[in-house]
Amino acid sequence: MTDPVPAHAVPPQSLVRSPLSDGEWHRLHPLTPLLRGGLFLLVVIGIVIANLRDRLLFLFLPGLAPSFDEDVPDDIVEWETSGDPIDFVIANNLYLVAALAVLGVLLIIVAVFYMSWRFHTFRITGDDVEVRSGILFRTQRRAPLDRVQGVNLTRPMIARLLGMAKLEVVGAGADSNVKLEYLSTANAEAVRADILRLASGRRLADAAASADPSRTDGRLAALSHTVGRELTGLIEGPEAPVEVPDSVVHIPVGRLVLSHIVSMSTVALVLATVAVIVGVSLGVTWLLFAFVPTLIGFAAYWVRSIVRSLRYSIAPTPDGVRITFGLLTTITEIVPPGRVHALEVTQPILWRPAGWWMIRINRLSGRSATDANTDQFTTALPVGTAADVERVLRLLQPDVPDVEWPLVVQQGMLGPGADDTFVNTPPRAWWIRPLSYRRNGFRLTDDLLLLRRGLIWRRLGILPLARLQSIGLHQGPLDRASRVASLRPHVVAGPVYAGLAAIDRDVALRLFADASRGAVLGASGDRTHRWAQEAGAAEGRA
Repeated sequence: MTDPVPAHAVPPQSLVRSPLSDGEWHRLHPLTPLLRGGLFLLVVIGIVIANLRDRLLFLFLPGLAPSFDEDVPDDIVEWETSGDPIDFVIANNLYLVAALAVLGVLLIIVAVFYMSWRFHTFRITGDDVEVRSGILFRTQRRAPLDRVQGVNLTRPMIARLLGMAKLEVVGAGADSNVKLEYLSTANAEAVRADILRLASGRRLADAAASADPSRTDGRLAALSHTVGRELTGLIEGPEAPVEVPDSVVHIPVGRLVLSHIVSMSTVALVLATVAVIVGVSLGVTWLLFAFVPTLIGFAAYWVRSIVRSLRYSIAPTPDGVRITFGLLTTITEIVPPGRVHALEVTQPILWRPAGWWMIRINRLSGRSATDANTDQFTTALPVGTAADVERVLRLLQPDVPDVEWPLVVQQGMLGPGADDTFVNTPPRAWWIRPLSYRRNGFRLTDDLLLLRRGLIWRRLGILPLARLQSIGLHQGPLDRASRVASLRPHVVAGPVYAGLAAIDRDVALRLFADASRGAVLGASGDRTHRWAQEAGAAEGRA
């Protein structure tokens, strides 16, 4: 292909395994046009055939066609006098001309699909993932490797049947993702591993280790480790299906279905159903016509939510946390270390007897705010027990000391106890949070800011200090009267609400200073955006 990559931008051969990661331009899978546009063409052809069913039966299978009056075939007369193009073809016996015209249109469509595939190329360099596309209007997208937030692998049902997958490199900005759709499943797995390995900073760690000539033993150890890992990958394959790590959490199908049934949306639907039945019995029949579409929409959402959460698994990998979900369309995403900006553990009141919890996260998804699929990348645990929550939190925040997690689970999730270490709302401000003021509080550690609130809906916000953007204190006139303030840490947008009201004013001022200092120290010492660099440097110093 054209435009060869400069020598300094070619990915190091020790860090890539796929021939598609050599820094040169490559094309996508040859069947890509079929999945991107061919299926739409098939749908259009199906609609046309359905609309011409009677005509086709009359022309090709007259024995199965509707019976006509032998003297006056009214349907034929109607066809010939309606002004329809097909009527004109039939009346003038232009079947050959029509067939040639249809064939020409199909050839043009196939040529457009082919040219679109031929001009859609990508390359992976040592610094970026680039995609070029377009025939008349050319576009080029680039995702810097040091800004990669994750790499998602999606296998729609039809693509899975064809052995293909879609790769999506998640960027740091809105609508900044770079998509490679489609690749063969084996190539997609290998390319994803290459991108994550290049983004991890491993080549920087190798360079740092080799820069010190006095560290011969360290270089040999690092080289031995790298060669062993590469040989293992060449023999067994990168992330082959047999190598998928075991999930640390297993969600029974019954629990998943029951968690959707026992939800506030289901309760609202039941109440709406009762209201409609009462209204119809009183003669207000229009409620029935308004309720049926709502019921169909809710049923579709309910089934889609359950199907999307089936086959859920979460497991650690060398490049981050691997999350897989979906029954028909399987999505596998790897969240590298340091890409989670906030976490929230939630328990609706209807889940409390069963002891179930949900974990949601704020992360840069690289998608626009109007994208309907954004929510599926923010649920780290659809439903699980307290033990499941602790296992998932340990994966998403691996740097937190082990002694902290029992406190997080026992005090942060389950509520205040005898030895509560959270700072709660003072009794004088009970009227601001009348139901939850005893539970409403915070705890600051060296790594995290924990925000506990809610009585009916228990919520625990977990904010890594290194990911905080800023911190704000707010105090209205009623707050000033009670000598309290509201804390609002600022993180990237997402489903997690980071905020806590009714904190003692003096305590809030100290928290503001301590959290600000901790955020600065955490950010200055954070190297998780190059998660392999520190590990490689440690190997070199060994």
